[in-house]
Amino acid sequence: MAMFEFLKKKDHTPPVLPEGTVRRRYTIWGQVQGVGFRYRAKYAAEQLGLVGWAENMEDGTVQLEVQGDPTLFPKMFQMIQRSDYIQIAGMRQTDIPPDPWARGFGVRGY
Repeated sequence: MAMFEFLKKKDHTPPVLPEGTVRRRYTIWGQVQGVGFRYRAKYAAEQLGLVGWAENMEDGTVQLEVQGDPTLFPKMFQMIQRSDYIQIAGMRQTDIPPDPWARGFGVRGY
């Protein structure tokens, strides 16, 4: 159909990420559910220009993926922990391939 010809012409080349961009998945435990963790993570990430998402897991942890300048990741966690209610007892991290299409920061789950 001629109506969809524009799709064939569209450039599907992924955008170039800034030098040094890292994407990291964190599993975080402690007092992290029911205390606004995901929304504080969203706010902090947006303030710092980071992208990704945060989601409550059934085991009581929060899973968080964040992408951007890795020197800003500790600042993001400092901003999250400014709450009297959030207590991070520990975290596990894994570097994963950056997503050139990632935009914004989402809150997932219930």
